[in-house]
Amino acid sequence: MNLSVNIAGVTLKNPVTVASGTFGSGMEYGEFVDLNRLGAVTTKGVANVPWPGNATPRIAETCGGMMNAIGLQNPGLEVFKERDLKFLADYDTKIIVNVCGRSKEDYIDAVEQLADTNADLLEINISCPNVKEGGIAFGQNPKMAEEITAAVKKVAKQPVIMKLSPNVTDITEMARAVEAGGADAVSLINTLTGMKIDTERRTFAVANKTGGLSGPAIKPVAVRMVYQVANAIKLPIIGMGGIRTAEDALEFLMVGASAVAVGTANFVNPYTTIEVIDGIAAYMERHGIQDVNELIGCVK
Repeated sequence: MNLSVNIAGVTLKNPVTVASGTFGSGMEYGEFVDLNRLGAVTTKGVANVPWPGNATPRIAETCGGMMNAIGLQNPGLEVFKERDLKFLADYDTKIIVNVCGRSKEDYIDAVEQLADTNADLLEINISCPNVKEGGIAFGQNPKMAEEITAAVKKVAKQPVIMKLSPNVTDITEMARAVEAGGADAVSLINTLTGMKIDTERRTFAVANKTGGLSGPAIKPVAVRMVYQVANAIKLPIIGMGGIRTAEDALEFLMVGASAVAVGTANFVNPYTTIEVIDGIAAYMERHGIQDVNELIGCVK
């Protein structure tokens, strides 16, 4: 039985990774999960310099999910390379480094610094607010998305995955823009913008006022968007948004994702990724499917 998939020329032993920001770089989860079993580990977002993140509180539970406004807190690339990438080097899994930035120059600098590392793929988070454009996210403007993709591709030594924001009118327009910019793959969806009020304190549940909604509540939206993108562009897709079970993961594969990422579920059940991998294998056995690639895009 073959569980391996190909993302932009990089072979993953199975189609399961983790969503950036929900797994650290695997250090916190090592005692629960054999990282060697994952198709890839996707790291928390890292920038060329340390970011302090947003004020607290930064997380709030919601019905069917959670909201976060961490603000991409990270120690910067120097610490990340020395600590996180060294840690992951000991494992037989692919490494996807999530990169964030506040300007085109930030992204270019970070990607250049990652050129000679053991990162296998780069996932570019274009949901970051662009300070030069008054805070609009790169991923909400097709022209900016295409520009940032082209700029990153010019200096990147690894294949580039562009992570798409669902907070747009037409997700296919964004997907076509990053494809035109030279992206090697896309991942989607990032979180949906939401808000929660603490009625006892009569104020916002997170200090940032709004936060990114993730978890089971967003899965139907994510599946729909992956389906639309799979039918609009030719690039491989990593699908994510509310995956808790193998059945959830299979929905994404069947509408055209080549791999999936487990996010919020890691906080509830640290074993989720392994259960999803085993569940996909069990499904294939049950249905007499020899190659997981037969399932990718089988629902038209």
